[in-house]
Amino acid sequence: MSATAPTQLTIREVLRLKPVRRLWAAQVVSVFGDFLAIFAVLSYVSFNLHASAAQVTLISVSFMIPFAVIGPVAGVFVDRWNVKQTMIASDLIRAALALALVVAGSLGQIYAILFLLSVVSTFFVPAQSVTLRTIVPKEGLLAANALVQQAFQVMRIISPALAGAMVGWFGASSCYYLDTATFLFSASMIATLVIARVPVVPSKDSHPLKSVINDLLEGIKFIFTHPTISFVILAMAAGMFAVSCFGPLIAVYVRDELQATSLAFGIINSLIGVGMIAGTLVLSRFAKTVSKTHLALWGLFTMGAFVVVMAAFKTIAAASAGMLGLGVGVIFVIVAAQTLMQGQTPIELIGRVSGSFMAVLSLAQLIGLVISGSLAQTLGIRNLFYASAAMLFVITALGYFRLPQPIPLGAATPQSPIPEPATQEQSAD
Repeated sequence: MSATAPTQLTIREVLRLKPVRRLWAAQVVSVFGDFLAIFAVLSYVSFNLHASAAQVTLISVSFMIPFAVIGPVAGVFVDRWNVKQTMIASDLIRAALALALVVAGSLGQIYAILFLLSVVSTFFVPAQSVTLRTIVPKEGLLAANALVQQAFQVMRIISPALAGAMVGWFGASSCYYLDTATFLFSASMIATLVIARVPVVPSKDSHPLKSVINDLLEGIKFIFTHPTISFVILAMAAGMFAVSCFGPLIAVYVRDELQATSLAFGIINSLIGVGMIAGTLVLSRFAKTVSKTHLALWGLFTMGAFVVVMAAFKTIAAASAGMLGLGVGVIFVIVAAQTLMQGQTPIELIGRVSGSFMAVLSLAQLIGLVISGSLAQTLGIRNLFYASAAMLFVITALGYFRLPQPIPLGAATPQSPIPEPATQEQSAD
């Protein structure tokens, strides 16, 4: 007899869970501080150190490289370590590094600090994925991931203006002090959580380095032998690559193709964030009738369709609609992919799989940033948009025809069960 599929929880219902509220509050405050610090750094190196465009770009590169290179290895240790202690230690170390920005006086020192901040973050992010898996019921994972993304995008929109005001009134150091405080707040919130998870015990019979390599290969093997997980990683990489290509070129597109002003560019560019926030609000409704795999496919298709709209109709209205729709599609892909990863990965492998997620996404973003300019010169901006849309459509079709068909609503699910949220009676991780 088939079991009835559990109803997907809404964002409001997920927020009623005390552990989720605490983790969410920690992330909202911490992400807000991070954006303040990044914009303060950009402002300081641009106006005080008079950095060149290449030097400013290196700020983003120095922050992204650790995710691409260290992420998978960090995931190995996250699976082995105490998750709660890992997140608290990460927050405390990042608080000290944020404070070090106050005395950083050269570009080299700033690059080094941001690089180290990113290194520590490569341990925090997969640990957060493990935590969500343990404190959120399986029917609430999608809403929880949407909630995290919603907070991220809201902070991304409001932080630049506030950072600019704080730098102008109090100097860049004020943002660094505030970022330090947000990490301390995050650590205090995480300290109150009960996280029930048994860490992976490494083999004592092999050399430590060999043991790490074996654990790393085990995670990579799982990704490549699991059709859904491998596809969602490909889908997220394609989405991030497309967005990274568009980011540096939107200003040129608005100036040369639309013959519009910087004001129009500012409005059009901000609409992708608005679209991502809107996407998080409607995602739970779609999830009640559409499988998570199909949500990711619809996200890819939506991205491609609105990119075509931008390229085909050279108007401000079309560009605005295109960026708005692009944001909605991106959030569908990101949230559905993260939820599938957390739900279908064995708990003992989530750190490694999440670390590989980070690595692939960061690499896709770096490649998009590096080659977007040369591709635009070779193909032209509009043709590059068409090519990106074609790539998204091809991946959508590939996923539709090659992925396992989702289980119909009302049928029993073969997925491995996900433990219910830990209670206060359970021992802390």
